[in-house]
Amino acid sequence: MRKRLILFFFALVLPLSAMAVDAQECVGRDLIAALRPEQKAELDRAVAAIPFNRGTLFEARKGDARILLIGTYHFSDPRHAATIARFSDDLDSADALLVEAGPEEQARLSNELATNPALIADTDGATLPERMAPEDWARLSAAMTERGVPAFVASRMRPWYVAMMLGISPCMLDQVKASGKVEGLDHLLLERAEAEGVPVVALEPWDTVFTLFAGMTPEEEIEMLQSALPAADHADDYASTLINAFFSGKVWDIWEFGRIDAYENSGLSREDVDHQIGLAQEKMMDQRNESWIAPLVGAADAAAKDKGHVVAAFGALHLPGERGVLRLLEREGFVVSALGPTGDAP
Repeated sequence: MRKRLILFFFALVLPLSAMAVDAQECVGRDLIAALRPEQKAELDRAVAAIPFNRGTLFEARKGDARILLIGTYHFSDPRHAATIARFSDDLDSADALLVEAGPEEQARLSNELATNPALIADTDGATLPERMAPEDWARLSAAMTERGVPAFVASRMRPWYVAMMLGISPCMLDQVKASGKVEGLDHLLLERAEAEGVPVVALEPWDTVFTLFAGMTPEEEIEMLQSALPAADHADDYASTLINAFFSGKVWDIWEFGRIDAYENSGLSREDVDHQIGLAQEKMMDQRNESWIAPLVGAADAAAKDKGHVVAAFGALHLPGERGVLRLLEREGFVVSALGPTGDAP
């Protein structure tokens, strides 16, 4: 199981440009607002224990070194324009923009996907219908067909990629096909930086998304698909929940909602849910956060030599937590300050 938060993961953790769409046009209900009172109280208690659990905009300073940190949402939304306008001067004058994947990494990813189908398809091993219970495959193939992927194609796709697609509604995928535009906040920042001649630095290699799922057992892969199926029919609700939390600065509410939702709907014990979510956090966020600190600090120190600064923009779920980027920067001696209105105090 990799939890039913797969849409949230790709929207706030991984910048997969091919999936950037305008989620506002696919209307659903806010699932956090619909929680029962006891569930909402449990969510609030869990969130309160997490450092930097509110906000998406921060500044980190250490001596002359300065990093402006922007937590991003990888899907498009007209409200991103306000963020771009607010920090345009900081970005235009920055020594560098540090992002998860820059233009070169995105181009390499696109090229590799086009020339190496094995990255997302297994042409040699057992097919998904051979690996899954008949009723599960029937549900999965119907959901993938609704998303424009014929069952015979889906049968050979790698489970992590199928799980990702199940979390994105057919409405959103239709918008990708219709517009062909990539306008998530990180992409808008990249466009601005390139237009102004600001160097762009990638925090990790182009193939990170593939290495994250390496080492999963066949059983874990099928459990991931099984846990993604219940959300397939409610992807618009998940998108609305995500976007409402992001623009209200309640970033960690998204993660804890996924836990509570899994308690209710995954069919697993609370202990198993906590274990699997802990594994997901370790692989998807914590390990990556720690690998980003050296390049962030190095870039800030280099810019500080000429009284300059850098801007860093990455998925907002990387900001909070004891092993989140903000706390890790504090351990490097940086003083972290929140920038309102979506950068509330920790």
